[in-house]
Amino acid sequence: MSNFWDLIWLIVSTFVFIAYLLVLFQIVADLFRNTEMAGWAKALWIIGLIFVPMLTAVVYIIANGGDMAKRQREAIERARSDTDAYIRHVAGKSPAEQITEAKALLEAGTINAEEFAQLKAKALV
Repeated sequence: MSNFWDLIWLIVSTFVFIAYLLVLFQIVADLFRNTEMAGWAKALWIIGLIFVPMLTAVVYIIANGGDMAKRQREAIERARSDTDAYIRHVAGKSPAEQITEAKALLEAGTINAEEFAQLKAKALV
C-alpha cells in the first residue's frame, strides 16, 4: 500500500515541479522582453528568483501578470507579421506588382486586353 501512495506523491510532485519550471521560464522570458523595466530591477527579480524562487514568482505574477499577457500577445503578433512578410518576400511579387507588369505589357502591345484581364484576375486570386 505504501508503494501506491509513494507513486501518487511522485506524480503530484513531478507535476508541480514541471509547472513551476514553466512559470519560471515564462517569468524570465518576460523580464527580458520588458523594455519598460530598468536593468537593475531586472537583476533584482533574477536574484529573487534564484534565492527565494516560489515567493518571488508569485509576487512577480501578481505585480506584472496583466503586462505579461500583453507583452506575450505583442510578441506573438510581431512574430506572425514577420513570418507573413517573409513568406510574401519569398513567394514573389504582390498582386499590385503583377498587375502593374501586366499593364506595362498591355501598353507595349505584347498582350491584348483579354490576356491582361486574365493576368489581372489571376493576380487577384
